[in-house]
Amino acid sequence: MGTGKRVLLTAAVTVVCAVTLLAAPGTAFANSARAATPTPSSSPSATPAPTEDLEKVREKLDRLYHDAAVATDAYDAAEEQTRKQSAEIVELAKKIVAGRQKLDRLKDQAGAAARAQYRDGGLPPAAQFMLSDDPAQFLDGAGRLLEGQRATRNLITEMTRTQQDLQQYADDASTQWQKLDANRKAKAAAKKKITQQIAAAEKLQSQLQKKEQERLAALEQQAAYQAQTAWLDTGILKEINGKASEQGKKAVEFATKQLGKPYVWGAEGPESYDCSGLTSQAWASAGHPIPRTSQEQWKQLKHVDVKDMRPGDLIIYFDDASHVAMYIGDGAIIQAPRPGRTVTIAGAGEMPILGVVRPDA
Repeated sequence: MGTGKRVLLTAAVTVVCAVTLLAAPGTAFANSARAATPTPSSSPSATPAPTEDLEKVREKLDRLYHDAAVATDAYDAAEEQTRKQSAEIVELAKKIVAGRQKLDRLKDQAGAAARAQYRDGGLPPAAQFMLSDDPAQFLDGAGRLLEGQRATRNLITEMTRTQQDLQQYADDASTQWQKLDANRKAKAAAKKKITQQIAAAEKLQSQLQKKEQERLAALEQQAAYQAQTAWLDTGILKEINGKASEQGKKAVEFATKQLGKPYVWGAEGPESYDCSGLTSQAWASAGHPIPRTSQEQWKQLKHVDVKDMRPGDLIIYFDDASHVAMYIGDGAIIQAPRPGRTVTIAGAGEMPILGVVRPDA
């Protein structure tokens, strides 16, 4: 790839390109991504600790934040299930109330039928015929009596069915309460792990001197640069020519407007996001809701080859599908990376790619 094309794009130009060049992705961002991440300085004055030690710190931080991301996905999944189960319990409660009201009405009707039968004296039909002054009227009344008996039997059947329905609703509600309680516990456990992992990462970083922190940041940039360069050197961009769908354009436009907003685990906007909170809200804004978590997005959405991806598609990262970003063309993604960072544009190959999914397949 020629060095003359390796021009560092400003953030503003990158954002504009991300939105306006969706229909014809080229190599502008890919080239700039190679140049945008400088290699760290090797000045002796900036080396208060051996590089290999800082590299170990970088790897440990990556593990801590990765584990936090896994726990965040578990938290998000439990949160989503909690919302669904709460809604189901509300609907079951409405059915129970309606069922009880229906049962009360049926009981009133049954009582009225019993009172009517009592008023007739409970005489057998033959005795009523003998005592009747008008046999024709009696026969007409007997017909109505048979109809009344059938109606009573139907009434009893309906009451029995309603009582069975009420019992089923109650059993279902009990089951949902148990699931709700289990998911609340899962949320609490995930939250605890998230806070522990983030606290450990922050403590590790706080122990570094300022120059060490600067060198650590340079090492992180260098690792991302090397991974993106290796990905681009495969020639993959020559094969990626897909054009964004109309919904894909809307999703990318939404994600682009979130640039600079902070990463907050469990957040779905509008002021902050986690990785799957950003992608799920972007596609919801495009009129196509998708699963909330990166793992469910990987499980439920259509898989496409990397060479076939187009702007708006989601790239799933790591073997456990613990991170997700949105492809925007030219070898770039928009992502909410991790705690302490903001929604940003990065190279699509900076992390290990598990695969690509298409929400609007």
